Formats: sequence, structure tokens, C-alpha cells
Amino acid sequence: MKLFEDRTLVPLLKRLQATVTIGLVDLGRERAEVVRRLNREGIPVNAWLLLPEESGYWFNAHNVNEAWERYGDFIAWTRGEGLRWERVGIDIEPNIDEVRMVRQRPLAVLRAIPRIFRCIRENREMYQGLVNRIHADGYPVDAYVFPFIHTEREAGTEVLQRITGMIDLHVDREIAMLYTSFVRPHGHGFLDFYARHFPAVAVGVTGGGVEEGLDPPPPLTWDEFTRDLRLTRRHTRDIHVFSLEGCVEQGYLERLVDFDWGVPTHAPPDALERAAELTRRMKFALRALDRPHVASLAATAAVVVPIGVLSLAVRFLRREDHDEAKAVEPGQAPG
Repeated sequence: MKLFEDRTLVPLLKRLQATVTIGLVDLGRERAEVVRRLNREGIPVNAWLLLPEESGYWFNAHNVNEAWERYGDFIAWTRGEGLRWERVGIDIEPNIDEVRMVRQRPLAVLRAIPRIFRCIRENREMYQGLVNRIHADGYPVDAYVFPFIHTEREAGTEVLQRITGMIDLHVDREIAMLYTSFVRPHGHGFLDFYARHFPAVAVGVTGGGVEEGLDPPPPLTWDEFTRDLRLTRRHTRDIHVFSLEGCVEQGYLERLVDFDWGVPTHAPPDALERAAELTRRMKFALRALDRPHVASLAATAAVVVPIGVLSLAVRFLRREDHDEAKAVEPGQAPG
């Protein structure tokens, strides 16, 4: 991994008391050597489990067997290479091919509507079994989730999970992916609104991205980045940054060493109200779709709501290329 050829990087990570989370798109020797180096340097490392693109890339209700197989390969690789991990994370998102399709043709989301009649209980139980297996191997489990999962919980439905393939699991830590670079100019309102509901938050994107067929938005500027850090700090000390590559490319790591967390930062009231209004509409839509036998209401919601709600969700789906270290946690912010 070329990122770690920079000799100044490891000392900076130490000064920041950072934890590095590595996206495991492959289980090769080069990646293992990077993990061993970080282990030797005393830098905590988390594993971020991913699948090959042909299996959907991210974990979801439709690839649970592949997820189990991937974890088995990960454990064999970890033991064979003598690697140490602090935690194991699973990335719960829709199939990457479906994301590409919807981003290019928003109406393609209608193809997923028949899924509202599916039962995902067995898939959820199999994933919960995977969480138990990871626990048995001695690792706490993280789940990287879209913030909209919280809205579905409040609505008391599982429609969003059926349509997108996302799974609501019991894990040790949920990390909400609140990447404001994809929802400018209102992203900071959604960040401030949703961050309060999660124990950990990932901000970004500071650079790079999974190539999904469309140009990614510009990475966060320093002002946007620091705004997001301070907004998140109002709700949690457990802050993750997506991604380490972007921070290195833009010179953000050096500037974080003496970063002033104490500058008061708030999202404007209109931005918070916009997020609250979206949540209200999502709850209504999810409850309507959860009762598809109410034909007229469900038919209207099935056409209108998924386009609006899921297109917004999809804007959170442009992701960093996990061929490199995927995220850096700057450590706990002071007092």
C-alpha cells in the first residue's frame, strides 16, 4: 500500500493517537505487511470487512453466505499472517451494482419495490450469527450504517431494509456514515440532526472514492471538514474520518495535531428543520409501505417515496476506494 511509504505518516498517527481502519478488499501479503508494521508501531488497527464487487462489495441481506465465507477467509489469513486487530467492522449497504444503476437512472429504484413483500428474518438471523461468531473469536463488532436506519427504528418498520438490503443488527458499536460532501449545501444539518442518535460518527469524504459510474463530488474543504468535526464533537467523542488517504493528500493530518475543538459550531435552524421534515416524511412513507394491503396509499407511496427517500440515501453511497486504508479515527477530542 503506497500510502504507508510516506515516512512521516506513522509519526503523525502516533501524535494524533489515531486508530487506523483498513478496508479489506483483498487478503494479500502487502496488506498484511502494513498491518504488521502498524502493530509493531503500537498503532491500533481495525479490520473493515468487504466483499469482491461481484458479490456486492458491501454486506447486505442478499449476500449473507458470501459474508460468512469472507469472514472465514479473514480469520485464516489473520492467523496465518500473525495479525492483531482491535475490532472487526462490517459495512452494511446495498449491492454496489444496484447503487450504480440507481445513481445513473433514479427510476431504477422502482425495481426494488417488490422487495417490500419479502421476509428478511432469516437473513438477519444469519448475520446476527456471524456477529456471534466474530465475538467468539475475541473481537468486538462494529457496524457501519446509514443514519436512515434510525428513522426506520422510530417508524417501527423494516421496509427500508427489505428494499435496500440493509440489515439492522445488534453489535458493539454502530458508526453512522454522515458524509456531508454528498449532500451539499444541507449536509451539516443532517449531520447535526442524526449524530445525536449514534455512539460513533464517520465524517467525510476528504478525498478519493469508489468509482460507481459518476463523478464524485469535490472532497471536503478544510473549513467544511473542521465544521463537521466540531458538529460531531457536540454529540460524541468517537469520531471517524473517511478517509486517511484524503487527509494525507490534502495535508489535513498535520493541521489536526493542534486542532482547536472548542470553537462553538452549530447547524443553522433551517438546516435542522429540513432534516427533521425529511424524517417525518420518511416515517410516514415507511409506515404506509409497511401496510401494502392498503392499496391506494401504498400505491402512491410506492411510486413517490422511494425515489425521494432512496435517492437521498444513495447520495451517501459514494465511497472511498478501499484498496488503501479506509478510515482514520483521530482519537478522542479533548474535554
